[in-house]
Amino acid sequence: MPASEQNVPAVDPFDIGEIFPDTGGGSVLPRRQAGSSPQGLAVTLVADYTLGTRAWLPSAAIVALLGEAGVSSAGARTAVSRLANRGVLEGARHGRHSSYRLTSPAAAHLSVGGGRIAAFAASADTWDGSWTLVAFSLPKDQGTRRRALRGQLRWLGYAPLYDGLWVSPHSPGPRAAAELAAADLGAMTVFRARHVEAGAAAGRDPIEAWDLVAIAGQYEAFVRAWEPVLPRIRSGGVRGVEAVQARTGVMDTYRRFPVVDPLLPTRLLPPDWPRSRAREVFAAVYDGLAEPAQEHVREVVARFTDGPPRDIRARTVAELSAAASTYVD
Repeated sequence: MPASEQNVPAVDPFDIGEIFPDTGGGSVLPRRQAGSSPQGLAVTLVADYTLGTRAWLPSAAIVALLGEAGVSSAGARTAVSRLANRGVLEGARHGRHSSYRLTSPAAAHLSVGGGRIAAFAASADTWDGSWTLVAFSLPKDQGTRRRALRGQLRWLGYAPLYDGLWVSPHSPGPRAAAELAAADLGAMTVFRARHVEAGAAAGRDPIEAWDLVAIAGQYEAFVRAWEPVLPRIRSGGVRGVEAVQARTGVMDTYRRFPVVDPLLPTRLLPPDWPRSRAREVFAAVYDGLAEPAQEHVREVVARFTDGPPRDIRARTVAELSAAASTYVD
């Protein structure tokens, strides 16, 4: 990705499969791995500027905004239609014109998800030294089912210590516990335990379930791509379409880090682990572009409405974190 002071990085989210090659073909959340797909872009754009108000957006405005991101008019309309069919958007007609907004369940889900992303790596490391282990057994001939389950465990923050034994440094909260209970893992046991150094040459430390070199490399690539843009953002040099695309791009990439690095304990990581710096850069870009991006989205929407769209507002990282607490997870 280009990262000079004259260019904002292109929207090019990294592929989770580069770190976790077993996530393909059956993840329960395939669209989150799809990068800047038309549906993914549409959700990000609508949520970024209407999540707090659930404002109605003319379909023509959504198509125009997606067009600025390189999506064809036909592709944009198809994306909006599919999101409506999936219950993410709801529509209303005004004569010959139609408008869409987030459904209430989608807004609640996105608020919680946005809050998790915004809060990621914001708190001090409080690891208690214990691991959560999920042991399960499935017949080897059920390859499709196994791949789907591996993808589901990845999204919950687990990694394979061995084929049928997956680990996480965190105790499962109510949501994760419910998802584990609902998962079709076959014979399954979940327990918390501490790692004991037995001295065996073949012993494997639980932290080795993650590819730390690859994860650190993605953090460092993120910082290299976006940090050089900060002087232009602070001086007001990133505006209009560029501001919207950059804000979408930085969110679309950063939101993958809680999956590849589920807040692995700092004391087990190499020195100078780049997680904190990546968060600082993300917040500086996302918040620094809130006002110019909001201004441009309002200008686009105003082309298709009678009055100024004052209920369109870009929220900051802190506001995303606060809003998530209003929903029961």
